[in-house]
Amino acid sequence: MNAGHQHVSDFHVYDTTLRDGAQQEGLNLSVQDKMHISRHLDDLGVGYIEGGWPGSNPKDTEFFRLAAKELDLRHATLAAFGATRKAGVAAADDAQLAALRESGASVVTLVAKSHDRHVELALRTTLEENLAMVRDSVTHLREEGQRVFVDLEHFFDGYRANRDYALEVVRAAAAAGAEVAVLCDTNGGMLPHWVTEIVEDVMSTGARLGIHAHNDTGCAVANSMAAVQAGVSHLQGCINGYGERTGNADLVTCVANLELKLGMSLLPEGRLADATRISHAISEITNYPPHARQPYTGVSAFAHKAGLHASAIRVDADLYQHIDPSLVGNDMRLLVSEMAGRATIELKGKELGYDLASDPARLARVTDRVKAMEQAGYTFEAADASFELLLAEEVDGARTSFFEVESWRVLAESARGAEALSEATVKLRAGGVRLAVIGEGNGPVNALDHALRQAIEQVYPDVARFHLTDFRVRILDQGHGTDAITRVLIETTDGKDVWVTVGVGANIIEASWEALVDALTYGLRLHGVHPSIDG
Repeated sequence: MNAGHQHVSDFHVYDTTLRDGAQQEGLNLSVQDKMHISRHLDDLGVGYIEGGWPGSNPKDTEFFRLAAKELDLRHATLAAFGATRKAGVAAADDAQLAALRESGASVVTLVAKSHDRHVELALRTTLEENLAMVRDSVTHLREEGQRVFVDLEHFFDGYRANRDYALEVVRAAAAAGAEVAVLCDTNGGMLPHWVTEIVEDVMSTGARLGIHAHNDTGCAVANSMAAVQAGVSHLQGCINGYGERTGNADLVTCVANLELKLGMSLLPEGRLADATRISHAISEITNYPPHARQPYTGVSAFAHKAGLHASAIRVDADLYQHIDPSLVGNDMRLLVSEMAGRATIELKGKELGYDLASDPARLARVTDRVKAMEQAGYTFEAADASFELLLAEEVDGARTSFFEVESWRVLAESARGAEALSEATVKLRAGGVRLAVIGEGNGPVNALDHALRQAIEQVYPDVARFHLTDFRVRILDQGHGTDAITRVLIETTDGKDVWVTVGVGANIIEASWEALVDALTYGLRLHGVHPSIDG
């Protein structure tokens, strides 16, 4: 239940994508990647961006140097991450603390040990020396004019092993001048009710607390929410839930929950409505495809498939949606599938600009055709572009045709010691001209794609802007082996829009050809190109 908006001006929304998120397997960010992501995070309105660990590697050191010159942040403050001084070394003489001083960041986040066994086994020092390392490091940086947050590594596990010592580390950090003591579930093993109990106890220290949760139990967001409700006022997470192992708490999900469910105003007004765009933009930079089922920002977050749902949505969309998708910059989507009833087709048609409600016979015909095609192996829930072409054909009485194909064929050749080559020949008519083009490619589908594009590009130059970005194959009759029915989904973009088409055939090449033709046809329609077959 929404408690009504309460502005929390002193609540910290702290993003650690550039440091902790970048530890995700296979995720490698260049300095320029980090600059671009920082600008997106600033657009979202986060309060703090953890830029990395200066002094630990040349890339992060260079990022802070470049950020000081070129990064003009409107909402966020850049934070540098590092460790407390080494055991037995004075804070003023510690090389790591020197790198933090020289980073130019006004905020430093220090990682400190709070688990007694980690102090003794990993740091190989005494519990008292660890406390001194925390106190000295915080005091030194504060005297140098920097604000300090302290990340208490393995805090929850440490609390369970030795409560008194874990609390002593919190008190030491706060007494030395740390603004926040961040309780880290570093191994990600906590459950929400454990987090609540521990945070409520730690609040008795009087220190300002934060939460940093990992997702190894699948509870990172829930644990973060529990910590906030128990009293923490500093939330750490990563965009899209990036991070090592199973990831960190998804910052957008946490913030959206707190803003939309609990009425807390954490981001500047209107910024949450950019969450979906920013989430997907950062996915492009990281080269990790957006997770379709991601809460709030995923393309499936507000997608509806069942006919019964669609009937209710036609009356009131809120009946099957927990929020208005526009609040996070997302959209409701209706999926056309074998479960689709007339209500789904009608609403999907309306979404695409077609009024099917006024023509019940046509609506019934489209519904029956969709169900018959899905029975034959097509899928339209993942191929909106092919469905729109089908719908346009039913409404207009004929399929939009920019070219007439005479024939196509594909040859594959393999010679000993040489790479296999594929060659495709496509013959068609477009713009009153007969075209015969040979294309070569890395495999038969790639060769077909090249030949088809080279042919129709001569009449429709817009095609040069279309690029195939994904190609998915599924064998439908698995028991049939190599002669089974095949379904192909092709994703295409013009650099601005993205569309998916489907083809089904007795083999992968036949199915791919159908999806390729649909992809180019839809793209030309999208660009407002007028068909020119005969003249």
